[in-house]
Amino acid sequence: MDQITEVMLENGMKVHLKEIHTAPIISHWVWYRVGSRYETPGKTGISHWVEHMQFKGTPLFPAGILDRAISRDGGVWNAFTYMDWTTFFETMPASKIDLALRLESDRMVNSRYDPEEVTSERTVVISEREGSENEPLFRLEEAVESAAFESHPYRNEVIGSLEDLHAIQRDDLYAHYRKYYNPSNAVLAIAGDFDTPTMLNRIREVYSKIPGSPVPPLAIPREAPLKAEKRIEVHGPGETTYLDVAYRAPAASDPAFFILSVLDSLLTGPSSLNMFGGGGISNKTSRLYRALVEKELAISVSGGLQATFDPYLYAISVTGRPDVDPDLVVSRIDEEIERLQNTLVPQEEIDRAVKQARALFAYGSENITNQGFWLGYTEMFDTYTWFSEYVTRLQAVTPEMVRHAAQTMLNRSARVVGIYLPEGSES
Repeated sequence: MDQITEVMLENGMKVHLKEIHTAPIISHWVWYRVGSRYETPGKTGISHWVEHMQFKGTPLFPAGILDRAISRDGGVWNAFTYMDWTTFFETMPASKIDLALRLESDRMVNSRYDPEEVTSERTVVISEREGSENEPLFRLEEAVESAAFESHPYRNEVIGSLEDLHAIQRDDLYAHYRKYYNPSNAVLAIAGDFDTPTMLNRIREVYSKIPGSPVPPLAIPREAPLKAEKRIEVHGPGETTYLDVAYRAPAASDPAFFILSVLDSLLTGPSSLNMFGGGGISNKTSRLYRALVEKELAISVSGGLQATFDPYLYAISVTGRPDVDPDLVVSRIDEEIERLQNTLVPQEEIDRAVKQARALFAYGSENITNQGFWLGYTEMFDTYTWFSEYVTRLQAVTPEMVRHAAQTMLNRSARVVGIYLPEGSES
């Protein structure tokens, strides 16, 4: 079922193929190791902006033709930029997948960066940033990230700062594109209804001719541990209070990540690691749901654990009730964490938490597009083995591991407590 073909092309491009013959569909993904982690002060948001520019067309595939061509062939396509990566995908009927191969190989080298298009897209991206600033959760998340990291680029939002979005020029965008959008910095992941030797031959025909240019590894200093609790308040429009309690989380390649995954499932219910979701699991059996929502101290509670290349954050997010003091909510969170730190969790509770995390993981892995996603996504922070061994590593977590993780990772003196306080709706 999980038989994967891995090939490295002569130009340094890594290829992952997985045959799935359940439906006549193929999902084609190109992943680039570039995102906000690769940005420097003055250039924040440039990776996301470059992703936008990749939809402006090439001489062979002018912008207006792309959408129509893919829709006419019954396909879907999209792109996403995140902290560690940028990805583009097309899911097409199997007989039409050659369009995706030709399109992505062409815009890897021939994308236009017309100055007028850059000016137009600047307005779009700035509007996106300004729209996000009206969202309480965006404002709170940005403030928490900035407080949690002193220097690591994870402190910056993927969208970038407004100041940088005004300052970035066409040549900056084009240079970023030329540096990072090349085969030796890319992973091609294809899943679906194809014959592997035939697909490999076609991949070599369209991608091997593109020269690779290795990107030197980033020299990002390891962020020092938080030495005290930081408390921040964000004030803005609205009528709802939000709370983020954020702790440093291990990188996804760290064995401790899997222990924290089980701890997250115990506390708030499992986090979906698939950016596309894929089903949902109720968190009503989680400890913080019972302590906060059932006791009418909060409207909702959730956890946020993300698979990242470097250590990032694990955040407990709460939608508050207007008549409940946020400090009371924080104290109840602390009480539940202290129980995990001081008492071994019964094995049957861990088994249930693992079962829920495993089910959510399965829901996010079931269709062909999601299979293509995982083929490339895991390469952005580890290898595909991470995916294939995920469930086994969750099942190896013991009560002692959970208690140790709660003691060392959910430390009250090494976290950021962020509170969004509404100022009332605008009249």
